[in-house]
Amino acid sequence: MKKKGMAATSASGTNAVRYGTMRENVLNLEVVLPSGEILHTSGEGGRARKTSAGLNLTNLFVGSEGTLGMITSATVRLHPVPGVVAAAICSFDDAGDAIRTSTETIQCGVQVGRVEFMDDIQVRASNAYSKLDLEERSTILFEFGGMSEENLQEQASFVEEIAKNNGGSNFRWATAQEDRANLWKARHAVYVVTLSYYRSNNYNNNKNNKNNRYYANLAMRPGSRGLATDVCVPISELASTIVETKERVDELGLLAPIVGHVGDGNFHCLIVLDPNDDEEVRTAKEFARWLGARAIEAGGTCTGEHGVGRGKRDLLRHEMGDLGIRVMRDLKSTLDPKNLMNPGVFFEV
Repeated sequence: MKKKGMAATSASGTNAVRYGTMRENVLNLEVVLPSGEILHTSGEGGRARKTSAGLNLTNLFVGSEGTLGMITSATVRLHPVPGVVAAAICSFDDAGDAIRTSTETIQCGVQVGRVEFMDDIQVRASNAYSKLDLEERSTILFEFGGMSEENLQEQASFVEEIAKNNGGSNFRWATAQEDRANLWKARHAVYVVTLSYYRSNNYNNNKNNKNNRYYANLAMRPGSRGLATDVCVPISELASTIVETKERVDELGLLAPIVGHVGDGNFHCLIVLDPNDDEEVRTAKEFARWLGARAIEAGGTCTGEHGVGRGKRDLLRHEMGDLGIRVMRDLKSTLDPKNLMNPGVFFEV
């Protein structure tokens, strides 16, 4: 079921920089149409690596978020597991320098499997929740895959030099499974980590106390909730976008740790808020809309993998324009004239 849900939202994850998103990895879908008919988007049993046979129906349904039909089966591409895997981690005083390290690594053609970013706020929460001792600074995590340790050593040394040139320090790498797992422990389950930590610790939301407000060691904040949002921009625009996002969060007095699959320009903000504070909820929603618009202006998209749903309908129109929305409506009306499938997603009924 998870693969079908990921196909419906065109989701991805930490390995997308090497293997692509669901859109690049789905070969065929079985879809129940609103009429009750069953469609195989590449023909029944089709699983060719490429095709030029007519319109690409598979891509039409990948990312359709259940608005055109119900995906009941997916045929996906498989990839070989690298013979040897290494993980590396490096810390930076400046978020922009961390992102520039990631961008330069990709632009130099290094075959990384994963490149993940955590800002200092997220690292602090991960340290406390997972009992780690990472430097509480902006952090980049890498994963390399190859056929030999010598090859991985060469890749890691090259990336370490890029990191040092951008102000990075404490570069560490490992090939043993247990050591790699420890390096990546901070990145896994960040949603749970962040909410659990900041719910059980003090978060000073006093806008006049900018130096201390992110330190979660003052008083309880029970009942907090997370508002998650994601955007994706060209990697050439990523450093400036994340730096500006952190500045905006600071100006608004929000608690919004940033993590990202920065190898492909995608990053997430988890805004930790009090659902009973109307002003804070309003500010958080306005920030999420600002972030989506900022990404679009940078040549990106209002959502890299979370999907549009109903919450980003206005941003979808901003991104696609009136004509793009009209084409989507026409497709929806053709396949689902009675508007049975997920009404209200993408555009108002």
